[in-house]
Amino acid sequence: MTQNRRAMLLLIVLSGVIISLCMGLRQSLGLFMRPMAVEAGVSATTFGFSIALSMIVWGISQPFVGALGDRYGARPVVMGTALIYAAGLLLMRYAGALPGALEISGFLAGIGTAGTAFGVLLGTISRATPPEKRSQTVGIVAAAGSIGTFFIAPFGQWLIEAIGWQGALVVYAAIAASVLVLAIPIREVGAHAAAGRARPQSLGAALREATTHRGYLFMTFAFFACGFQLIFLTTHLPAYLQICGVAPQVGATALGLIGLCNAIGTYIFGLLGARYSQRKLLAMIYLLRTLFIAGFLLVPVSAASTLVFAAAMGFLWLGVTPLVTGIIGRVFGLGHFNMLFGVAFLSHQVGSFFGAWMGGLVFDRWGNYDYAWAALLVIGAVAFTLQWLMDERPARSALFQGTAPAASR
Repeated sequence: MTQNRRAMLLLIVLSGVIISLCMGLRQSLGLFMRPMAVEAGVSATTFGFSIALSMIVWGISQPFVGALGDRYGARPVVMGTALIYAAGLLLMRYAGALPGALEISGFLAGIGTAGTAFGVLLGTISRATPPEKRSQTVGIVAAAGSIGTFFIAPFGQWLIEAIGWQGALVVYAAIAASVLVLAIPIREVGAHAAAGRARPQSLGAALREATTHRGYLFMTFAFFACGFQLIFLTTHLPAYLQICGVAPQVGATALGLIGLCNAIGTYIFGLLGARYSQRKLLAMIYLLRTLFIAGFLLVPVSAASTLVFAAAMGFLWLGVTPLVTGIIGRVFGLGHFNMLFGVAFLSHQVGSFFGAWMGGLVFDRWGNYDYAWAALLVIGAVAFTLQWLMDERPARSALFQGTAPAASR
């Protein structure tokens, strides 16, 4: 194995582990809502707003954190934001005792996630990979990043029962801080990385080109629905199941199953994205998610139906990642990849904000989640329509750089 291949393998493994830890922690925070409500008097609206705030801060900071990654590389950005993430999780344990602690923790966790999740590391992976292997490689890393939820969600539930929710959050903060060590060996790899970092456009010119590209706008708006649906589920599904009489352990198992099936689905969609239309595959994901949500609501809620639903949603969870990154790289090139992905991801996080917050508001107002589930169905249908109609022709800058393959089928 050549030195470059070893460096590339190390980059893939470390990126997968870091994303796995980051996403596992984030996607299992919904487990803390009920114990914090009982022991600290935190309302569903307050908890939902904290999660929503972390989502919107993640989205707002992602273009800026991504631009730093484009300029300075992933390692310093990941290391700095890992510490911020850990601080946010640690502060969360003082909810109910320190005014504003939950909101500040959400703000810090949002910045931390922007640097330790997909936005920076996938840019490094994309620049290090030749175009014909990019979708598969991103799919592998994103799939590995999905496994964390499978382990961390049940582990988090066990911690809450064994040492309480405050002690569990200390362990969560320690896991986030461990990313600092994992990020030390990360560096840009190979000739493709050097080519990808060449930026013939200014940042402002790249942003103007993207925001006048109809296809990019359609994809960005559709990304809103992705965040809206998924963060509603991770935040409110455990509480919804308990309302329906399902044991708390089922909610934790469902989140873990989402993580396991997520890894499988993301890898498969990464492979499919290299052969078939990424635009149509994205549209199919949005449509299937919405249909499975409708099916879940039409049958009696039980442990069995919940686990089937979790497996189906998990399979469709992060399959969007290799497809969205593939489209951005093909349409605009890689010079400002992290920043452009960050702008699209901002829309995702605005959806996440409203999905988490809206769920809490609906429950506190009506005592159930009926209107929230209806909103998920409507928004999912709109996302499918926008994504199916997307114009994916390469922008002029990508053609100039010679980085744009032919449009997918």
